[in-house]
Amino acid sequence: MAEIKSSDIPVLPWPAVPRPTPDEVYKGLSEAAREYPTWLEANVHWRDVGKKQEKLNRIRVLDCSIKMNIGHWCSSLFAEHGAEVIMVEPPGGDPTRKHTPFGRQDLMFKDSETGEAVGGKFLHECRNKLSITMNLETEEGRELLKKLAVDADVLIENYPPGQFDTWGIGYRQLSRINPRLVYCWVGQRGQWGPLKDRPWMYEPTAQNSSGFTHGTGAPVAFGGRPTRSGFWVCDHVGGTTAAMGIMAALNYRERISGRGQFVESTGTAALMRIIDYNWGWQGMDGSVRPRFGNWDLAINIYAVNPCKDGQIMVGGGHDRLWFRIWKTVGKDRPELEEHIIEDPSLKVVVDRLPFYSQVETYTTLSEWFKDNSRLEAETKLQAEEVASGGVSFTDEVAEFPHFKYRGHVNVIDDVLYGKVLHAPAPQLAQKAPPRLKWIGRPTGYDNEEVYRRIFGFKKDDLTRLKKQGII
Repeated sequence: MAEIKSSDIPVLPWPAVPRPTPDEVYKGLSEAAREYPTWLEANVHWRDVGKKQEKLNRIRVLDCSIKMNIGHWCSSLFAEHGAEVIMVEPPGGDPTRKHTPFGRQDLMFKDSETGEAVGGKFLHECRNKLSITMNLETEEGRELLKKLAVDADVLIENYPPGQFDTWGIGYRQLSRINPRLVYCWVGQRGQWGPLKDRPWMYEPTAQNSSGFTHGTGAPVAFGGRPTRSGFWVCDHVGGTTAAMGIMAALNYRERISGRGQFVESTGTAALMRIIDYNWGWQGMDGSVRPRFGNWDLAINIYAVNPCKDGQIMVGGGHDRLWFRIWKTVGKDRPELEEHIIEDPSLKVVVDRLPFYSQVETYTTLSEWFKDNSRLEAETKLQAEEVASGGVSFTDEVAEFPHFKYRGHVNVIDDVLYGKVLHAPAPQLAQKAPPRLKWIGRPTGYDNEEVYRRIFGFKKDDLTRLKKQGII
């Protein structure tokens, strides 16, 4: 049998199935039931974002981060809300532009003007930003950054601890020429302390040192081992907390002090914050949270389970839901329901939490799931008002009527990159919503516009700087 290559598989343009219409979505509902969601749609619908104002259109952000996603993610949150975000990249561009799955060049995007190939992840976080090049390893490049920082509101960087300060462009120096500057350093473990970052520590450093990786994966009894998240969760969570810290500092500047300040946010601290009750256990009796795979330590049933065509999540965190789950199972397999319901050790929610009680529960439940697809199981469980949902593949998510209707998956017809499928900003807002104006920029694409507008440079100036390797 001949090997089927991805290029031989026809892919329909998105959406393969048209978005549902309002009449299709609300079909069968009374006027009273339609009233509230239609009011919301009229006020926060994604199709109207271009007609509304932007929240942060007076804020200028300099993103000087490099080689990691944490800073680019942070600044993209500002860019979505209207801030002027200028990416300050080294000549040749940020190395993360070249990241692509399995090194496959066919999975990279090329713009229509320069033909530069850029990876999808970088492009996705390059949204709404201007790209300029500036060699900060040169004295003249650092002088340019100082001039750029004079009118900036925010500067984000993730260079090795103290590097910007050594170069004379750290917070202590820039705050003298712009006292209103909010300066944010992002990284993995921090710029100071016994385990401070060493040059170019990357995202796995934070995942592994925070306790997150140890608690992720199947238990040892199931042959499991610590598992790093397949997504760059530290960069995303750490970048989000950085953005919140910056916004708080900007608010403090505007409402209280009139001055900026230094902010630091790390991926490790961000993940330590979200593993919540681990700390209570550790402080109580020295307990270390074990790996428990898809099962939950404090709730049974609350897990992802295998079924006929994939995996499905079902939640039964209290007795009412617990018995509704087994009532559903019993309609097809009464012997399975009887086996569980008649077990006296499973009658009360707290008695169902020990390890072997969970093994008994999920082993029995899987006997029912193996004869049901995700849709079949979900339909049966929801008929009994049990929270459940199939684990979706990305192509399925892209075609979910709900997500298409709400605009959580969309296509932008970008002037440089053409039609690109993307996930827009997750927030909706009545007066000043976030938006996507362009998907990205080639390296240094905005050099001429930014250097002319902000510095007053002429073409000869730009030519000289480029020849000298400064931009």
